[in-house]
Amino acid sequence: MRLRILEAAKQEFSAHGLAGARVDRIAAKAGANKRMLYYHVGNKDELYLAVLEGAYDKIRSEERGLDLEHLDPPEAIRRLIEFTWNYFLRNPEFLSLLQTENLARAKHLKKSTKVKSMHSPFVEMIRTVVRRGVDSGDFQVAVDPVQLYISIAGLCFFYLSNSATLSVIFGRDLLDKKAKDERLAHMVGLVLAALTGQSVALFEIAKAPKSRAAVAQTV
Repeated sequence: MRLRILEAAKQEFSAHGLAGARVDRIAAKAGANKRMLYYHVGNKDELYLAVLEGAYDKIRSEERGLDLEHLDPPEAIRRLIEFTWNYFLRNPEFLSLLQTENLARAKHLKKSTKVKSMHSPFVEMIRTVVRRGVDSGDFQVAVDPVQLYISIAGLCFFYLSNSATLSVIFGRDLLDKKAKDERLAHMVGLVLAALTGQSVALFEIAKAPKSRAAVAQTV
């Protein structure tokens, strides 16, 4: 019952935000009543925080399964970028929840006793990859792992969260398959170029050799 309530709440909060979400709709979607909801999770704010914590736990859990520590550093970073991009695509409700909580200035997340502990191992995982890259000569500098992840997440998040307006402004469908493939190749190229000191084009061509001419025209 708790899992059904949290899933229903995730859909409600992502669709309507915290202010617009209704507890009665959550209870109905979960096949429960309000009394059961309060018993299993708590009031609306407590339910919202539980959904946030669950959303962060889900992405961090999947990231731990990437096996980055056993990959060559450039391939590990490529895999992290690809995972982040595809995770955001598969879980649009996660992006909605982030936008809602940022509008609230992280008011609810600050109350969490769980979220910070979820992120410490993740940061260390990236730090280890970067250090291995510097030691092996693949990377030029040991960048701050937090800054690196924020850059990766930002490259993905901004594109997807603003795809509707950007598609209108630039007159192209930024969510068709070709556009999404090009975006992923571009992000991988940018990040690996920054870490290795090599040309962006080298990484984009390596990932998508058929588009060599197109890449050459844009650099």
